[in-house]
Amino acid sequence: MKLSNFNFELPKELLAEHPSENRDESKLMVVHADTGKIEHRMFKDMIDYFDEGDVMVLNNTKVFPARLYGNKEKTGARIEVFLLRELNEEQRLWDVLVDPARKIRIGNKLYFGDDETLVAEVIDNTTSRGRTLRFLYDGAYLDFRRKLRELGQTPLPKYIKRDVEPEDEERYQTIYAKYEGAVAAPTAGLHFSKHLLKRLEIKGIDFAELTLHVGLGTFNPVEVEDLSKHKMDSEELVIDEKATEIVNNAKLEKRRICAVGTTAMRGLESAVSSNHTLNTFEGWTNKFIFPPYDFSIANAMITNFHLPKSTLLMMVSAFMGHDLMKKAYKEAIMEGYRFYSYGDAMLILR
Repeated sequence: MKLSNFNFELPKELLAEHPSENRDESKLMVVHADTGKIEHRMFKDMIDYFDEGDVMVLNNTKVFPARLYGNKEKTGARIEVFLLRELNEEQRLWDVLVDPARKIRIGNKLYFGDDETLVAEVIDNTTSRGRTLRFLYDGAYLDFRRKLRELGQTPLPKYIKRDVEPEDEERYQTIYAKYEGAVAAPTAGLHFSKHLLKRLEIKGIDFAELTLHVGLGTFNPVEVEDLSKHKMDSEELVIDEKATEIVNNAKLEKRRICAVGTTAMRGLESAVSSNHTLNTFEGWTNKFIFPPYDFSIANAMITNFHLPKSTLLMMVSAFMGHDLMKKAYKEAIMEGYRFYSYGDAMLILR
């Protein structure tokens, strides 16, 4: 498979700028990978495809307000700082992206907030836009984190051209988010409402949770035609014993196991044992799934509609079959499905 196999024309108006009015009332395309049949439903209808004892695997990572705006010392130039990951709690070192990057050099200081109580010094270059910052802050560590949250904005993807609105703080977060650490939402999970989760629970569906802190690597463009040469950034992953027990029991009983989102699927496939069961895991994963690929755990997946040439689209293609993926996406464009983070959803059944 080559990068060019994943290109298609996406009309700009299909990129969702806002979420649907109600979480569980976005459109849902249901794709039966075994027969090629495609159905058009609403998201809350997904309950019809699952029975008692089936399992939903949820990624319970929580998005933190990772986008800050500061001013460069002396010139006062406005600089966007996107927090990627904390490198050292004690020294307050962070990996970040800066924009415009050409203005930011080692030794520069950046000032944040009206009172400029938060200052950061650039101590290293990591990539063309990447820098390592040391935050200079007089208070305790918890106060420092509170300050970051206070000054930070919801990290909506760049393609959303509008300003961040108050509703984004709630809507760009799953309702089951628990552990802060993601700089992008696991977007398939955004469609679940409290009411829908309750209905699933009453029907006897089990939930297994893992934590994969989504980094920007998931969205990095693939720049090589030969996919085997693309390297994914590492992301932190935790799968505990409770989750492995729920998943492995369902697998033993030949139940439906549904990965809610590409991040949940990557998490599962990063922790497979030699006999194709799920292991506990605590560490980092840079797993890149593209066709052909033999999936070990999930036999269903909920996912959003992804951008051309994205690693997310490649995983979907590997899961449902490339030709069927192309057919489904062509139909999605014809039917006016909304794409990407705030867009509509697809349920793939194998």
